[in-house]
Amino acid sequence: MSKNFALDLKNNFYSNGKLLLTGEYLVLDGATALAMPTRYGQSLEVTSSEEKGIFWKSLDQNGAIWFEEVYRVEDCEAKVGGENKTSQSLSYILQQAKNLNPKFLENQMGLNVTTRLDFPQNWGLGSSSTLINNIAQWAEIDAFTLLTTSFGGSGYDIAAAQNNTPILYKIEDGAHITETVAFNWNFINSLFFVHLNKKQDSKEGITIYKNTSVSLVQRSIISAISHSLLVCESLLEFEKLLQKHEDLVSEIIQLPTVKQRLFSDYSNTIKSLGAWGGDFVLAIGDEGDHDYFRKKGYNTIVPFSEMIL
Repeated sequence: MSKNFALDLKNNFYSNGKLLLTGEYLVLDGATALAMPTRYGQSLEVTSSEEKGIFWKSLDQNGAIWFEEVYRVEDCEAKVGGENKTSQSLSYILQQAKNLNPKFLENQMGLNVTTRLDFPQNWGLGSSSTLINNIAQWAEIDAFTLLTTSFGGSGYDIAAAQNNTPILYKIEDGAHITETVAFNWNFINSLFFVHLNKKQDSKEGITIYKNTSVSLVQRSIISAISHSLLVCESLLEFEKLLQKHEDLVSEIIQLPTVKQRLFSDYSNTIKSLGAWGGDFVLAIGDEGDHDYFRKKGYNTIVPFSEMIL
């Protein structure tokens, strides 16, 4: 079945995962970010149930159940227990969806809802944003509004969930501005993603960022890098732009770059993606350079062409 933004069947929905190539943190203050939808995402399937309630089941990339709960249709509260953080978060999202569209779940008796991830949860590709976008499709509401009333954030991940090409994204006067773009890099084979063996809490990073002072000039530089990367004609130019971005964000949030912290002896450029400190980084190099990371214990390495739509 094709992994498009919305599947043909009305009770099946799909959203793309995401990686943020540029604009981390500063996108919150209006900088233009370059985001990439990934080949990995999450689906949501809704079918009727003869029993009363919302029978929720979440499956990981291997088809194993990692979360299961039964909610009341009328108020989306868990029927039994519900102390689990995941259960409470999901209940809140469903309640917000009902607030935004009072007809959502109206006249429903019983439903089976199954979500399926294409990627490990610790990859940081957007298990939450893909869920919110899928629920928004199901409830026929605006996904950005649902994000704002539930998890919060810049919304770039929602934009990536909804598009099958790279996007330039910015927040302007409260509006979410998304521009679909294309690149013609002839050095794709020199780009790969390395997972840092842990998931970073983006809210923690945002809290650190909010305590910093960012100038209009700094935001403008990040926006310019986002645009310039798209028209890069050489790998050398691409690396210089990435390094300029890393150095500027490091200066703003007063944290060392990921290369300084973990890979100081690596000969090429390494770029943090999204919240600094976890998830994936983008590395420059050839296939032989993969061994450098494996020897350091970083075994999840995904070529650019296998990760990005």
